[in-house]
Amino acid sequence: MQGTISCARNYNMTTVGESLRPLPLKTQGNGESVRMVVEENAVIVIGRRGCCMCHVVRRLLLGLGVNPAVLEIEEEREEEVLRELERIGGGDTVKLPAVYVGGRLFGGLDRVMATHISGELVPILKEVGALWL
Repeated sequence: MQGTISCARNYNMTTVGESLRPLPLKTQGNGESVRMVVEENAVIVIGRRGCCMCHVVRRLLLGLGVNPAVLEIEEEREEEVLRELERIGGGDTVKLPAVYVGGRLFGGLDRVMATHISGELVPILKEVGALWL
């Protein structure tokens, strides 16, 4: 008869919620941290905390093999961050969720879905280095 073997190991694991934490945003009023976050990431999704459309964009990109950075904005900081994003984009109006690819505004959920359906999204992601396959 087989006996059971007791195994008492402690594995140092992070939960899914901890490993997918949004990026911290520390601004000093000049917007340089917003610009830096956008420029340093091949793909970044910027949206309100808990936004379902932001979640959909992120899940679509994860399904394609891209691990996008996510910047969740608190409601009280939204206007400040949107002004900085508009300044980065040369005055173009930015609506959330905003997806930046290669440091440039790509669009929102509608643009990401449209380019995915048409088959244009994967080559764009490869071009900026977000996908290698």
